[in-house]
Order: sequence, then C-alpha cells, then structure tokens
Amino acid sequence: MARHRGIRITGARTHNLRDVTLEIPRDAITVFTGVSGSGKSSVVFDTIAVESQRQLNETFPWFVRNRLPRYERPLADTVTGLTPAVIVDQRPVGGNARSTVGTMTDIGSALRVLFSRCGTPGAGEASAYSFNDPRGMCPECEGLGRARQVDVAALIDRRRTLNEGALRFPGFRVGSWQWQIFARSGLFDAEKPLRDFTAEEWELLLHGSGFKVSRTGGVGVRNGNTYEGLVRRFTRLYVKRDPSELPEGLRHAVEQVVTRGPCQACGGARLNEAARATRVLGRSLPELAAMEIGDLIGVLRRVRDPVGRPIARSAVAGLRRIEAVGLGYLSLGRETATLSGGEGQRLKTVRHLGSSLTGLTYVFDEPSIGLHPGDVHRLLGLLRQLRDQGNTVLVVEHDRDVVAIADHVIDMGPGAGGNGGEVVFAGPVAGLLAADTATGRALRRGVVLKERVRRPSGWLPVEGARLNNLREVSVRVPTGVLTAVTGVAGSGKSSLIHGELCARHPEAVVVDQAPVGASARSTPATYLGIFDQVRKIFSRVTGEAPGLFSFNSRGACPRCRGRGVIHTDLAYMDPVTTRCAACGGRRFVAEVLEHTVRGKSVADVLDFTAGQAADFFADEPGLARPLRSLAEVGLDYLALGQPLASLSGGERQRVKLAAELHRTGGLYVLDEPTTGLHLADVAALVALLDRLVAAGNTVVVIEHDLDVIAGADWVIDLGPGGGRRVLFEGPPAVLAAAEGPATAEHLRRALGAVR
Repeated sequence: MARHRGIRITGARTHNLRDVTLEIPRDAITVFTGVSGSGKSSVVFDTIAVESQRQLNETFPWFVRNRLPRYERPLADTVTGLTPAVIVDQRPVGGNARSTVGTMTDIGSALRVLFSRCGTPGAGEASAYSFNDPRGMCPECEGLGRARQVDVAALIDRRRTLNEGALRFPGFRVGSWQWQIFARSGLFDAEKPLRDFTAEEWELLLHGSGFKVSRTGGVGVRNGNTYEGLVRRFTRLYVKRDPSELPEGLRHAVEQVVTRGPCQACGGARLNEAARATRVLGRSLPELAAMEIGDLIGVLRRVRDPVGRPIARSAVAGLRRIEAVGLGYLSLGRETATLSGGEGQRLKTVRHLGSSLTGLTYVFDEPSIGLHPGDVHRLLGLLRQLRDQGNTVLVVEHDRDVVAIADHVIDMGPGAGGNGGEVVFAGPVAGLLAADTATGRALRRGVVLKERVRRPSGWLPVEGARLNNLREVSVRVPTGVLTAVTGVAGSGKSSLIHGELCARHPEAVVVDQAPVGASARSTPATYLGIFDQVRKIFSRVTGEAPGLFSFNSRGACPRCRGRGVIHTDLAYMDPVTTRCAACGGRRFVAEVLEHTVRGKSVADVLDFTAGQAADFFADEPGLARPLRSLAEVGLDYLALGQPLASLSGGERQRVKLAAELHRTGGLYVLDEPTTGLHLADVAALVALLDRLVAAGNTVVVIEHDLDVIAGADWVIDLGPGGGRRVLFEGPPAVLAAAEGPATAEHLRRALGAVR
C-alpha cells in the first residue's frame, strides 16, 4: 500500500472554513499565515489536532476512553495521513502554588537526586529534599515557602459581642455551626463585647485547645466537640490550604482576613532545616533553585564527584534547553502560575526536546510570542531540531523570521471571519513573497521607519528603580509621544514600566494580557456594554421586558443555564465541554428566539461579528462607539457572543483597549499589543496608537515587534541580556545607527532587508 505523502484534508468546514482541501507535507515545517480570524486555527487546531487526538483515543479500551477528554469529529469530509499530535499552545501552564519551573521540567528532581547522593551533611533520600513531600517540606509552611497568617483585627470586631457578629468571616456568622462552638460552648459570655475580655479569655478565644466542649445549636445539645481557638481553627480550615483549592467567593473572603509573606521558619526556601543544611559545592538546594538558569549552568558544570557528575550533566542539558528558548533569566523556583503565556508555551516545548520519539506532529500556536528578535533564532533551531528528528511541525505564526524557515507555507484568507476560510496560497516561502495576498504584500513591504517623529512635551522620571531584577535604573519617559520599551526577555521591561512607572502614576490606563477579570459568561458584547443596548432595542421593538433577552436571566436555557455548553467534570481528567442539546448552543429558550428585530433574534445578534453588528445597528447611536472601537483595534471579525475566555492574550488585550479608547489626556501603558496580530494589522495598530497620541495622550508600549519600534517616536532599550540597565534612549532612527544594543542590530537588519 502506498504511503501517505502527507496530511490530507478534504472538505473542511469547521467554523469559517469554506470546504477547504489541502495537503500538508510530512517531516517538514509548515507555517500557517493569514490575518486574525482567517481560519488558521480552525485548520490546525480544530481540524488536524482534534481529529488526531480523537482517533488516538479510539484505540484505547472503553474503560480508558470514558476517562479521557472527548472530542467531536471536526466538520470535514476526510482527514487522512495523521500522526499523534503534540499541542504546544498559549494556554497558561497554570498549576498550584507547589508547581515551579523545576517541577514542571523535572530538573528539580535531578537536583534532589544530586543532593541526596553528593550533599553534605546528608538528609536522606531524594524525597527528603522535596518541598512537596512531608519528609522534605518545611513543617511550618508545609512547603509553600509563604506564611499566610490570620489578621486578627480584620477577622474580629472587638467592639461587638459574639451575638452581635464580632466574628466577621462569613463562615463564622451568627447562628452558624462554627459560631456556636464559641458562642454556645459556655466558655464565653456571648453578650460581652470582646474588647472587655480578660487576657485569659482573649487567649482562650484565639488559641485555646486540648479539651472538648458541648454546644447548643438549633437542634439541641451536641457533645464531644474538640475545641480549637478561633485563630487555630481558621488557620487549619483556610490558611493551611492551597488558595487555588477554595471556591472563588470563599477565596476572596479568606484573602480579606489574612496577611502573607515569606515563611519565617524557612525564609521562603520551602524545605525543612535538614534539607536546607545540605551543601553541594558550598551551596544549598534553595540557593541553586533561586539562581537564574544561566548562572546555575555555570555552577553545575563544576561538579566533579564521580557519582554526581552524570546527574549534574543531565540537569545542565535540561537547563541549556530552557536557555535555548530565551528563558535563561528564569529560576527553577519560579512558580508556573506567574509565567506569561509565551513563557509557558516555550517551557512546554522544552519538555519535548529531550524526547527521542519520532513520527509525531507538533502543533505550535505563535511560539515567537514574547521573544526578542535576538531570541527568535534560538526558537528556529528548536523547530528545526524537532523536524530533523523525524517529526512534522505545524506552526501558526506571523513573525517574518519564523515564516522564512518554513519548508511549506499555507496562507489563509483573504479576510477574517466570513471573509476568510480559504487557502489563498500554498507553497514555498519564495512563492508567498510574490503572492498577491495580505501576507505576501506585508512581507514585501518590510519594516519602515517613521518619517517624522514627535518631540516630547515633558518627562516622567523614574529614579533608582530596584524592583525585581532592576539595578538602580534611572530613566525619563517622554510625554506626548509614542514610546516603545524594548529589550530581550528578562531585561526588566515589565518591572520598569508596570512595577515602577505605573506605581508612580496610578492613574495610568494599563492594558496588559491578563484575564479581563470577568466571569465565564462574559463576552465582548457584555464587557463593552453592547449587550445592554441590544436588549433595550429588542425590548423597545417587541414590547417584552429586557430581562427576557438576557442569557443570564429570564431568557436563559434552563439546561445549560445560558452558557450554550455543558461542562462535564471527569474528576482528575480534563473536563469535557459539549454543545447544549436543548438550545443547540444558542443559550436561550425557544420563546425568546421567536422575538426578532428586522428578522434577527437576539441569538443571531450574538453570532454577528462586530463588523456585521455595526452595519445592522447603523442607526443606533448608542452602539456606534463601542462597535467602532472594536473595529479600530482590529477585532471587527470577533463575534459579539464569543466567550472572553476563548480569546487569545492579544485579543483580550485589544478588547480592554477598545473599552478605554475614549480616554484623553492620560497615560496609556500597553504590554505587547501586537500579540496575535498579522503584519497587516500591526500597521493599523501603530496608526491607532498614533491617533491616541494625537488626541493628547502619552502612550508607552512594551514591545518586541520591529514594525512598532520603527513606528515609535522614542525608544527605551534595556539590557544587555539580563543586565537590566538602560542601553539606549532616543528616536528609532538613532537606535538603528547605534552600536552595541541587540535591538539596534535587528532593527538595522530589518530596515535593510530586501523583500
């Protein structure tokens, strides 16, 4: 039987794909390009990756399959030539407070073995050096490294009596089971203000223990309850638990009555005294875990012990892979929950680089995100390495340098949303450079310096900044202009701008890639207030109450409660999400969909893209500004009812920017706003930022994109490497002529590139 030449898809119709048929070569790097919303992810993730995982799961027995995530068959006639897919996406790696770079990459395990074999004085086996094992963790903080202590003043209102609600925490409210232990135990006068308690009573209330009490509740006397003082009980029930394990509402209530800081017993090292006392090359395990990876490599290379040397060599190999993806500034002790999406994605890549498996399909979602141009070449080496091991590499990407190394390019378009979903080019990079597509035209245009830069109208000084890795950095941020803050990853850009500048100017409008702080039901329409106006319009036209047209109120489908999907919890496995069969994913009961405005139901409106909605509601002035704002930030392809949780970091950031576009005379701070943007859309973003400045604002952008840097009025470059100092301040044209900064070298190269 003839071997498949590659992955072949026929008649793909997932999302906005229009009967797409294409063939992707095996054992090659294929880069998918196209404007945002053109269908790249629909092909790569929602068709190829999903079908690969679905078919792989079908090879397992039913007992196993029932415990695996379930994937719906993608809308396509055929998908053949598949191999097992490894997905490296932008979703945060997450993890609880016990998950670190060391645990995620298993390099921490190698160091524990090293200390157990070669450390002096020894503390035991490798588990004795684990902060996640009772034999190694600090008994005071239980391996978390942070002490969370009860703030008694916040927990107790001493002016009140127990009967009046002196215990402020919701779980100890008057009448509750917890409250009865104190107010109905007979130990205290429940009508006596706590400020009048004697020293003995106060100590008993907070810290008493070692005996049993009887309490009278709503159903009579209950005997034999072990008494714990309020602080002891609260600490056991809430403080000692990982906050991520608590429900969101309860977690917020707990945070109101606790303080946090490094554990006084271990100094934040997480380990017990015996583990902390062990030394290798004169250094403790916590000291090594706190070192930057680049420095740690140098230390471990000096291990000469015949037993420890192979272990250290293995750890160094893993550390070099992390360094190779531009993350040498991280430490093994860094919590994974604090990593950005780009950092997490690169660490996921590192986990696969040591594998000797071949014949896999690796799927990457914009792996260049967060990378300085000087670090992109390292990423390119990793992609080539995966291919050369005998794997197929699929990359959704906008970066010029990543596109340039492709063996094959598939350009989607011609536009976004309903105007996309077609293959507009497939072939070698040279062919794309000559193609009449949005990507081809943008690649030919290249990077162009701004013709006339603005002069600063004033300065925002930052003196002696020492936050995180900054080393007494002093800089002047100009006002009335567009400033790009550049530098390799780890050079201190975010610390300088978010940590120092914004702390001095709390009025700044900060638009970063963090979650928008809305619920799982939030959509672009609800976040921007568009949906309120839509419901009022439907109410005015139909005569029904506005609440009928809300998926959070009367009109919601009772089966899915207005979510449109059903989430099935599979215990320790990933949850399964399926479309609600009752409403067909439309969120509303049938009665609501019978009411229409110009032939469209409220569910139809939520399916509109921002551009379609702008046309449909052209005569509604209350909707013009927010819909126009979405278009201005390049999100006119976004569906009004799309869950915000499904957006990329760059899309979430632009939604937040759209909500702030009406502000004038202020300071805007944006963190890599080009994330997820096509080259053609970057030019539109720079034009938008210029309009913000022209309206009287000061705009500061933390950015790696050379188009943005070339289009700025002023550049502040930090480095070199992890040096954390200011290398350059001035216009981009002057930077391009400067010698030394890595950013200058890459800007110069981009400006002189022949497309």
